[in-house]
Amino acid sequence: MLGFFTKKWNPKGKHVYITGGSSGLGLSLAHILALKGAHISIVARNQKKLEEALKSIEKFRVSSSQTFHAFSHDLDSGTAASEALEVACKAHGGEAPDAVFACAGSAKPMFFVEMQESDLSDGMVNGYWIQAWTAWAAARKMAREHKQGAKIVLMSSTLGYMSFLGWGSYSPAKHALRLADTLHSELMLYGIDVHIYFPATMYTPGFDQENQTKPEIVRRIESTDEGQTPDQAAQALYNGVVDGHAHITGDLLTALFSASTRGAVRRNNLFLDGLYDFIAYIGTPIWRSSVDRQVVAHRQEHHQYLSDKGFFS
Repeated sequence: MLGFFTKKWNPKGKHVYITGGSSGLGLSLAHILALKGAHISIVARNQKKLEEALKSIEKFRVSSSQTFHAFSHDLDSGTAASEALEVACKAHGGEAPDAVFACAGSAKPMFFVEMQESDLSDGMVNGYWIQAWTAWAAARKMAREHKQGAKIVLMSSTLGYMSFLGWGSYSPAKHALRLADTLHSELMLYGIDVHIYFPATMYTPGFDQENQTKPEIVRRIESTDEGQTPDQAAQALYNGVVDGHAHITGDLLTALFSASTRGAVRRNNLFLDGLYDFIAYIGTPIWRSSVDRQVVAHRQEHHQYLSDKGFFS
């Protein structure tokens, strides 16, 4: 879809609900939307961070009529996600938000053989279910209220298109968030738009946290990715939603992976996507081969690492 005849989304005067809005991508997105005249509700767990985030969002206010609210809630079940959404909607007459951005989540990269059962289950909760429950709660409320033109936006990752070692508890969750492809089709029944964003490396507080468990070989492979600030990533996300893109990318490498693994998702630009697909056809095997060589070269070092930790005992 080239989008020549589609009306661009304008958040001015609309209520936008952002989970994970107290820091990183969610907070940067809130800044952009505040500057565009939106009413904003952010949800996260840490009350202190929420209060600080609310103060920073206020700096981007463009109208005295805008309303900004912050709510401390868990989102790890359907009930919790529904309750959080309802609380945020009270300030807007109980009406469903015009847009929901599910930015909450976290990652814990480590070697698969070192993981505990809880690491695998937590990976799906933090990487998939927190967003899926929010989308479920939002879709039900929007559909019941006939909220035509509403939006639900999920956050995957470049690792939702491909993966490599170290991401065994994270990448599967990000692949699963292509739930958005199903919802994009199904929620057309109610006039609700669904988008999914695939950001590359972002230098956020979450990135600092994941580096605490990230294996060195993963860092080496990632070193070719220049990464983005939260502001840069949020701007790419915003632009993609405004333009009506079903799959949104913010850098060339992810755009190439997107073109080669898109499946039946509608195209954003027939010419560019075709060009990216051709480049990916040649470049992706080269990238894969390079990564595999680095992994194999790390074998002896890795076995020594596991031996030192008593894994083989």
